[in-house]
Amino acid sequence: MTINEIQDQIVEEFSVFNDWMDRYSYLIELGNGLQVMDEKYKVDQNLIKSCQSRVWVNADLADGKIVFTADSDAIITKGIIALLIRVLSNQTPKDIMNANLYFIDKIGLKENLSPTRANGLVGMVKQMRDYAIAYNSILANQ
Repeated sequence: MTINEIQDQIVEEFSVFNDWMDRYSYLIELGNGLQVMDEKYKVDQNLIKSCQSRVWVNADLADGKIVFTADSDAIITKGIIALLIRVLSNQTPKDIMNANLYFIDKIGLKENLSPTRANGLVGMVKQMRDYAIAYNSILANQ
């Protein structure tokens, strides 16, 4: 699936909820379903610096696509990173670099987060794009 197809699915899923309490519950559910991250990746190098909670994001390249793993010690934040992984994992570095992550605005995510969580969201997206830029450079030099 393309990044936009996945985003459209997420927008549709969130459209069934009328209020943000239900959306938060769904975010928590998504976070609980996040694949367990290997402890060896929970290092400072993978920690998102702009996030109030502790969030680790790791990226590996497999068959020309980036596979993200992540974890957080906060349940809402874990749900947010689960959404980002769903959208960006198993995509090419170029697709990630060029992605317009419109689902964030369409589901009202950023506007319904505290300022510190919103900053953390921006930091997560930036880190994932930085991984894409680095892997794109590696692929270009092969």
